[in-house]
Amino acid sequence: MVLQYGDLTLKFIIGFLFMVLQINLFGRGNIAPTSAIDQLQNYVLGGIVGGMIYNSSITILQFTLVLLIWTLVVFVAKFLTNHNNFFKKVIEGTPQIIVKNGHIDVNLALKNGLSANDLSFKLRQAGVLDVRNVKRAVFERNGQLTIILKDEDSFKYPLILDGKIDMEELLTSGKDEAWVEEELQKRHLSVSEVYMANYINGELVIYRY
Repeated sequence: MVLQYGDLTLKFIIGFLFMVLQINLFGRGNIAPTSAIDQLQNYVLGGIVGGMIYNSSITILQFTLVLLIWTLVVFVAKFLTNHNNFFKKVIEGTPQIIVKNGHIDVNLALKNGLSANDLSFKLRQAGVLDVRNVKRAVFERNGQLTIILKDEDSFKYPLILDGKIDMEELLTSGKDEAWVEEELQKRHLSVSEVYMANYINGELVIYRY
């Protein structure tokens, strides 16, 4: 009995250390998840720790190896999403413009599992009672709705994220790649050197690595 409680305590400590390790290794995004991979990381890690910790047939070594394997899987997935646009879209998905200039893209909303009731609720949460007043409503990767009203003076388009041009935002902003390249050349920069660049009121605001 003492040995069983000793193993249980040790598993608790190992599970806690791996949770802290993943938070510090992969960033604090999984504390307030903003993407599917952050949610999945939390669910699986919680399932591993909660499901295996009380199973006496699973040794401490097996428990530790499973945690190591999951940490490696998350690391590879994070690396691919940060460095490859294809994997980023497959694993995390992309923000979708559900409402544009007061018009709802019904097919796109349904494709993303957003019912009329859900959309109406999210609009009311944002204080929007008339969808015709919405210039743009973006269904984010974490299921939240980002709303820009027609009478707002400041429109922000994140044209470059993590050293890559966001083609969908670029299209929405009314600019093209040539314009972005020209703006970067003025500052003697390449796209890969840019951490984030926002198009705000006709100006490209750049944050370098």
